[in-house]
Amino acid sequence: MNIESLFSVAGKTAVVTGGSRGIGEMIARALIENGVSVIITSRKISDCEGLAAQLGPACTAIPADLSQMAEIERFAAAVAAVTPRVDILFNNAGASWGAGFDEFPEAGWDKVMDINVKSVFFLTQKLAPLLEAAASPGNLAKVINIGSIDGQHVSDLETYSYAASKAGVLHMTRMMAKFLAKRHISVNAIAPGFFPSKMTAGIAEEFREAFRAATPMQRWGTPDDMAGVALFLSSRASDYLCGSVITVDGGYATTV
Repeated sequence: MNIESLFSVAGKTAVVTGGSRGIGEMIARALIENGVSVIITSRKISDCEGLAAQLGPACTAIPADLSQMAEIERFAAAVAAVTPRVDILFNNAGASWGAGFDEFPEAGWDKVMDINVKSVFFLTQKLAPLLEAAASPGNLAKVINIGSIDGQHVSDLETYSYAASKAGVLHMTRMMAKFLAKRHISVNAIAPGFFPSKMTAGIAEEFREAFRAATPMQRWGTPDDMAGVALFLSSRASDYLCGSVITVDGGYATTV
């Protein structure tokens, strides 16, 4: 075995939700730089189309609001019109909401659960025929769900629906992995720690600095950190992983 045969993703087709910024953009860039044709989606049309133009012809933008079932179905149909198969699906689109226990609103619960949990399941369901079209015993299709360390430990922030949603994503990953493996679809998850993004920019500076100081590696995540694990899970090198959660947090969740 050599590195190229195990880790190459060249020639594959991927879908990255929430792909216009943050972790989704990091993943999309890494895939494109390694020979993958990537379809990105996000709710904001200008952001989605702007990044696709920047990344070049290997990137296709199909904006969609995946918190709505009709939009999930429309997006899946649009993907099928672009490509006959999907080798890799990154379910990354997500939202957060912070509020104290006594003030936490129903809107903050439903918004987060719809995009963070519901869309992960139903988009995978709708794209399953395209994933199966790419899959065979020696060439698995890959579904990678983006969870969070907040689904693994108790955060200092009162983001109740976000934490619950990410815990749900991680367990749903295990459920999907068990039942999709026989269809030659590998399902695993990434649980990121603190990566600078528009979402984490909303966290107060003192909390962000506290996270960094409490992280054994004494830094936040970088695009290269996310690229490495994303490429591994997209490649043949990860074929025997089934329902695994890879925590990428510099050691924060396991030591705090």
